[in-house]
Amino acid sequence: MSEVLPPSPGRLFGLGVGPGDPELITLKALRLLQAAPVVAYPAARGKNGNALTTVAGYLREEQIRLRLVYPVTVEKLPAPFCYETALRGFYDEAAAEVAAHLDAGRDVAVICEGDPFFYGSFMYLHDRLAGRYQTEVVPGVCSVLASSAVLGAPLVYRNQTLTVLSGVLAEEELRRRLAGCEAAAIMKLGGNFTKVRAVVQSLGLLDRARYVERATMAGQRVARLDEVDAETVPYFAMVLLPGECWGSVAR
Repeated sequence: MSEVLPPSPGRLFGLGVGPGDPELITLKALRLLQAAPVVAYPAARGKNGNALTTVAGYLREEQIRLRLVYPVTVEKLPAPFCYETALRGFYDEAAAEVAAHLDAGRDVAVICEGDPFFYGSFMYLHDRLAGRYQTEVVPGVCSVLASSAVLGAPLVYRNQTLTVLSGVLAEEELRRRLAGCEAAAIMKLGGNFTKVRAVVQSLGLLDRARYVERATMAGQRVARLDEVDAETVPYFAMVLLPGECWGSVAR
């Protein structure tokens, strides 16, 4: 009797599916997405998640959809619960779920909003799985570039430097890092918007700053910072401070 060999492990793909517009997914990501027998996607409780919403029209009925549900997102946890501990546990469990399919010989495409390695959720699975399975990462259009395009605002000219900051930073730290920046993108707004706006204003940058939320998505909105109601700002919003225009043409 011939020996029954276990299946060869499946391949792991981290696919950046762009900022929200389904047409901004790359041809390579689309090809690998549609070929994968398993599509894994992160989502908050009771929601499909932006990545799945972006690619839903491209999926085949027979593909397995592996939902990876965050235990928390941006809400504050009462003591003694710890956000960092909860997220580490989530990614450990999610990696185990993905690995089960890989061990069974099924390729898994993990879809990630924006770019997988730019604040992307896939990077945490990559850290846990890439050393054990054949892995390929396909870059995607990130939210910073999408916001720049939506605003019609070139980010950096010639030798200027772009600084990307998290709105979660403490106020003084945010002010220190933003002071003197040639160009900046401040991400992860949501409940941090009031703090971010105050810092921008204190540095005399209010007129230069530009605001966009849900860039390229159906609910896209562009506004002046002083026109924005802080209570309405979503997590997927951004403040851009484009570099000074170079040459003879001024904005």
